[in-house]
Amino acid sequence: MREKRLLTIQDISCVGQCSLTVALPILSAFGLETAILPSAVLSTHTGGFTGYTFRDLTDDIPAIAEHWKKENLKFDAFYTGYVGSKKQLEYISDIIKTLGTDNAVTVIDPVMGDNGKLYTGFDEEFAAEMAKFCSLADVILPNFTEAAYLLKEPYVQIGEYDESYVEGLLKRLAGLGAKNVVLTGVSFDKSKLGVAIYDGKNIYYDFNDYLPVSMHGTGDVFASAFTGAMVSGKNIQEAAALAADFVVDSIKATESTHKYGVRFEKALHSVK
Repeated sequence: MREKRLLTIQDISCVGQCSLTVALPILSAFGLETAILPSAVLSTHTGGFTGYTFRDLTDDIPAIAEHWKKENLKFDAFYTGYVGSKKQLEYISDIIKTLGTDNAVTVIDPVMGDNGKLYTGFDEEFAAEMAKFCSLADVILPNFTEAAYLLKEPYVQIGEYDESYVEGLLKRLAGLGAKNVVLTGVSFDKSKLGVAIYDGKNIYYDFNDYLPVSMHGTGDVFASAFTGAMVSGKNIQEAAALAADFVVDSIKATESTHKYGVRFEKALHSVK
């Protein structure tokens, strides 16, 4: 039996523990054959560095996809992270629709922003296109900022919402067309932080102790571990819990002076 082949589509930061630099080793640790499609190449990640280089790879995507079609390559799963433009969303939509095996799984991390603001280069028009793109997903993994922009709603931060708000938010996000929603950064208690999971019928929560640190790339670590676990056979709840635990382990393995992300490599032994 052929091993499962997954395609992950996101940027490469040559230095910095995020995006493809994180996704490839984590997904490989689950025993998945992992192919990549870079959306852009940066000299470093964008958090804490200035003067970094950025090369957009949009124009390369159609030729890559055409070559894969000629080679009759198929993928059992797709996982998208940072996608830089509406044109890239169009190209990637075509890849998902034409290069997937029967019952291929699609996980979309709608990377657009955090802390109530969109990242540089994104606007509300892009967010509207991302919302349409999410209809292709078996699972979407937004944070509260991304959820707000996907739904064209005001951003609500920790301490300003309750359980009923979160449950309504999950159902509205599912209304975009995704079969399952995992909302990250959920907290009803200052001592706990976790995720809310909606499978189209039921809502579940998974919490860990809150760690008073802010580190770059934890969203990518979570999404990669979640995808690896789910494609390997775990259900949505199990995959979310494993991924959240892995993020905590990675943070705990990272010294406070390290600015390039979290040292997920030291926690890879725990991902299964």
